Amino acid sequence: MLGKLRHILGRSTAIPTPSVPAGERVYAIGDIHGRIDLFEDLIRIIEEDDAGRRRAHTTIVLLGDLIDRGHDSAAVVARARAWAETREVEFLQGNHEEMLLLSRTKTESLRGFLKFGGFETIQSYGVDADTIASASIEELQALMNEAIPQDDFDFLDSFKKMVRIGDYLFVHAGIRPATPIEHQLGQDCRWIREPFLSHKGNFGAFVVHGHTITQEPDVCTNRIGIDTGAFINGTLTAIGLEGTERWFLQARDHDVHAEVTAVA
Repeated sequence: MLGKLRHILGRSTAIPTPSVPAGERVYAIGDIHGRIDLFEDLIRIIEEDDAGRRRAHTTIVLLGDLIDRGHDSAAVVARARAWAETREVEFLQGNHEEMLLLSRTKTESLRGFLKFGGFETIQSYGVDADTIASASIEELQALMNEAIPQDDFDFLDSFKKMVRIGDYLFVHAGIRPATPIEHQLGQDCRWIREPFLSHKGNFGAFVVHGHTITQEPDVCTNRIGIDTGAFINGTLTAIGLEGTERWFLQARDHDVHAEVTAVA
């Protein structure tokens, strides 16, 4: 009887192999951070990969942090909007989008935004670097709000905190363990690291996320992180999902390649 109880308990806490619903395919892309060159390369790779597979309903998920740090945030935003006109694309809000949106009205948020790549984002919208450096915080806020089109602000503000497809939950940073998915706070979804990263149990879904940089995809039994540091390591990563299969696609500074990885 005790042996049977142990078997039942073990089975109930095990994390099942995640899957995408039949007839569907998903590509999720990690943090782009203004690297339009890598983003363009990865779009091409994804389009070629999708065309080379059997017909399916394909969804693209951008995991957030399209902007900041790299030098072409404005171009990344424009390309993402254009891609969504021809593809089904889900957009998740990252902490960097949140910082920009708060900076519109809060100068203290703008100070923080500038420390984490906001300088490059504002510059990408046509504000001269010397002007940014010499402006007061109030002047810079006005310049930023004038330079960035309201349509772009509205677009970034429309991003979701999470998306679920089949057994997979897509989110920018992660979720809080032991909290039901429907009760997760947007702040955690955009900013959390611990206790999310070290949690070994079942989140209620298999989580695909960005936000925390690793040299290669961080594959765990309950989550996969795909922020491979586009702005610092020169590698932008996507994960492809279909049924129980998953594979990685990467665009790099000096080359592009695809890698297929079976589920462990």
